[in-house]
Amino acid sequence: MTEERLATGIASVDRLLGGGLETESVTEVYGEGGSGKTLFCLEVGTRVAREGRWVFYVDTEGVSVDRLRAIAGDGLEKILKRFLLSTPKSLEEQGRAVATACALTREGKRPVGLIVIDSATFYYRLSLSGSDEDDARQALSLALADLVVTALDAHVPVIITNQVWRSLQSGTLEPLGGSFLNHVAKTILRFDRLPGPRRRAVLLKHRSLPEGSAEFRITNSGLEGPLPP
Repeated sequence: MTEERLATGIASVDRLLGGGLETESVTEVYGEGGSGKTLFCLEVGTRVAREGRWVFYVDTEGVSVDRLRAIAGDGLEKILKRFLLSTPKSLEEQGRAVATACALTREGKRPVGLIVIDSATFYYRLSLSGSDEDDARQALSLALADLVVTALDAHVPVIITNQVWRSLQSGTLEPLGGSFLNHVAKTILRFDRLPGPRRRAVLLKHRSLPEGSAEFRITNSGLEGPLPP
């Protein structure tokens, strides 16, 4: 039986993902600043809202309203009515926002089509090397566990974006959050910056698909597949 997918609307990425995001699991997207993580979340969220379903969007870094307007076009007002946006100012507030989103999604009184946490590790990163690092790790783990249960129970896809750090040994960019976060995510995508507006999505982990990559590009109206050769 073919598992249900949520199409992202970016043809090259949807082909990479076998049709789109799995609807009963967490997808992690990580990459350096400017690689297109937030735009990807807005692109998928706009698509879901345009179809009349609700989007819970927990934003820790500041969503660009101009970008959302460009992606939504004339349908911005209708889409905003389906966007339930939270802007937590601490890891504690982020945890409460995630808990609320998960509870309302499982409640089932409204048709929720997507949960986004962008970025899941922004406030966690601020706690690293501090006296509250262990508490922060536990708070992040509890929120992620809640998201996993909600995805499974409500058959709703979850996207979490993640920040990166550079390994001194290998020189590569690695995602924050450690092994627990990587275990929670059943799909892991790394976004790479290429020259100009070009970006690359690299599929590093999936329950049923092989590793691979796909290019896309950033345009004035959102994300699109690569230009034909």
